Amino acid sequence: MTKVSKDMIISDVLHLDIGTAPIFLANGMHCIGCPSASGESIEDACMVHGMDPDKLIGELNSYFENSATSV
Repeated sequence: MTKVSKDMIISDVLHLDIGTAPIFLANGMHCIGCPSASGESIEDACMVHGMDPDKLIGELNSYFENSATSV
């Protein structure tokens, strides 16, 4: 099962499952296609956007947990 961590690069998470895009967007990260997404960790992006990284990580991991159980 996929486990997302704060040090993962945003684009890497998107490549694991493009279905995570709405989670990033709903949390105010509308720049998931910008060059920063290819080199910025989730934690760094959350800091720039004034977000709680633990909340976003929780939502992403919940998505992956539910995806794995629905297959």
